[in-house]
Amino acid sequence: MDIYLVGGAVRDALLARDTTAAAHVDRDWVVVGATPEAMADSGFLPVGKDFPVFLHPQTREEYALARTERKTAPGYHGFAFHTDPGVTLEEDLARRDLTINAMAVAQAEADDPARAALIDPYGGRSDLENRVLRHVTGAFAEDPVRILRLARFAARFPDFTVAPDTQALMAHMVGHGEVDHLVPERVWQELSRGLMEQRPSRMFEVLRSCGALARLLPEVDRLWGVPQRAEYHPEVDTGVHLMMVLDMSARLGASLPVRFACLCHDLGKGTTPADVLPRHIGHEERSARLLKGVCERWRVPRECRELADVVAREHGNIHRSEGLGAAALLRLLERCDAIRRPERFDEVLLACECDARGRLGFGEQAYPQRERLLGALRAAQTVDSGVIARQVMQQLGRSRENASEPPAADAGPRIAQALHAARAAAVALTLKAESPT
Repeated sequence: MDIYLVGGAVRDALLARDTTAAAHVDRDWVVVGATPEAMADSGFLPVGKDFPVFLHPQTREEYALARTERKTAPGYHGFAFHTDPGVTLEEDLARRDLTINAMAVAQAEADDPARAALIDPYGGRSDLENRVLRHVTGAFAEDPVRILRLARFAARFPDFTVAPDTQALMAHMVGHGEVDHLVPERVWQELSRGLMEQRPSRMFEVLRSCGALARLLPEVDRLWGVPQRAEYHPEVDTGVHLMMVLDMSARLGASLPVRFACLCHDLGKGTTPADVLPRHIGHEERSARLLKGVCERWRVPRECRELADVVAREHGNIHRSEGLGAAALLRLLERCDAIRRPERFDEVLLACECDARGRLGFGEQAYPQRERLLGALRAAQTVDSGVIARQVMQQLGRSRENASEPPAADAGPRIAQALHAARAAAVALTLKAESPT
């Protein structure tokens, strides 16, 4: 039985030349020359469903038996796996996606992968040094998830380029319908990871260049070539703007829901009638409708879906909020459910800031709308809803003494109306205090 450290831990150690890479939190191991029975006898816990994978009894790291695979049907699940003690390390590495992920070191040297004797049958070190993302073998074409994974790695390593032959292979896969068989869970898993990488725009650029974006997210793909008004968007092209917004969200350290909201905030601009371009009247509502389809198709989590819906509908109003008075500001806060969910509203504002700064020449500009709206929210929150409710009920109680049949059914609407008025007054007072004398 021979054990090897493989994949990302080796790659990252070579990239960083970091002797502390032994503490890598996501180390993967391949076992050559073993059987499932031998692993179980050694105390390993079997966890793999499709092929033999085991957890180490102490470290809980994953140890997989060396295996080969054979394509049996379209899509991600269409594989048959073969493991036996005769499968070599080189055969196992051949089934991996990229050369930079198809390197290994022996377990005895795994504490310092950067200085270990590297097992590199497919040229991964050379591709690391030359900053190239390249498929290992033609088996890459058998798994459409690998297109998404490569695009995600492009977002993680933005200075890497895609090898021309790999680019051609991905386009061939798209043309033959492989991506049409992807399951929602895997698509969302890879998209969400790519959104959280260093430069998320690279993921979408790679997907677009091979045609996969048009199959997976046509609502996003159609944004390229759609013009916007140059006085507001010096970059003009909506697709270019979207990529700038995504990269701004990464620069500002935004959460996944914020980054997903950035991705979907302008979907409606792709359906603007040609005769009204470069204006995009009503694109916010169209964006929200298209967003619903995206979320259903890829089973987007509720937290991401709900935040993106608010941003899609309200980002234009938030951008223009500096010109709003107290009543209009409060209505905007209420539509965003900001008083009840202030933490989410803070993320809504961050997505809007990414949108505003994700424009040519605007990257360093402040976003004063954030502080003005947060100030209005703080003022509205000072109103005690319990006190207002009691006041209204007292008024209704007095009305019972003066009327034979008091309008008790009106209590709820009257409380809501009084609460809104009190909050509007509090916001107005704050705006007055902040305005120059």
